[in-house]
Amino acid sequence: MTVTELPSAAPVADDLLRQYANVATSIVSDNLDRLPGAVGLLPFHAGGQLLGTALTVRTRRGDNLAIHAALRIARPGDVIVVDGGGDTSQALIGEIILAHAESLGVAGFVIDGAIRDVAAIKASKLPCFARGVTHRGPYKNGPGAINVDVAIGGLVVHPGDLVVGDEDGVVALSPKVAADILPGIRAQEEKERLKLEGFRTGARLRAV
Repeated sequence: MTVTELPSAAPVADDLLRQYANVATSIVSDNLDRLPGAVGLLPFHAGGQLLGTALTVRTRRGDNLAIHAALRIARPGDVIVVDGGGDTSQALIGEIILAHAESLGVAGFVIDGAIRDVAAIKASKLPCFARGVTHRGPYKNGPGAINVDVAIGGLVVHPGDLVVGDEDGVVALSPKVAADILPGIRAQEEKERLKLEGFRTGARLRAV
């Protein structure tokens, strides 16, 4: 069976990526009315923010032919977002695919499905989010599609979306929406900073 491949969307602008560096997914979520965002996916890598442009993949459950096809067109900074139907019976990626992606400059993976070789993934700084773990490997028969709208843990991700992930989870949003909510994000970051600073100062004063 074949993999349908549509042209990649324009990458998210470098300036917008810089604006979102180190922004917590919780704050992004709050400024999206706490509605969008993937649920049920966990980070498995050594730590660090996931940030980049969505390169979307839809695949048959337990089959990673389309993921290999996506790696052939992946650009530095792309996040490979895989709609595997939430199935955890077969792993869609493991250490070899992760190493291949890292050599291409891929920014990370979001897998609505399972992964394997978790020890190697946990030692890697390449961000990898997934629904589960299994030792059972994938089929490579297809079908699949690349650069189509996908659903990841209840979150619809469009090709070219800005993808942000951290220890709390993953959110994705269009570059336009990402730019529009930046003032609200900055205001919330400052509000929370002042509140935390006040608590710390107050705790020190009470201890004196």
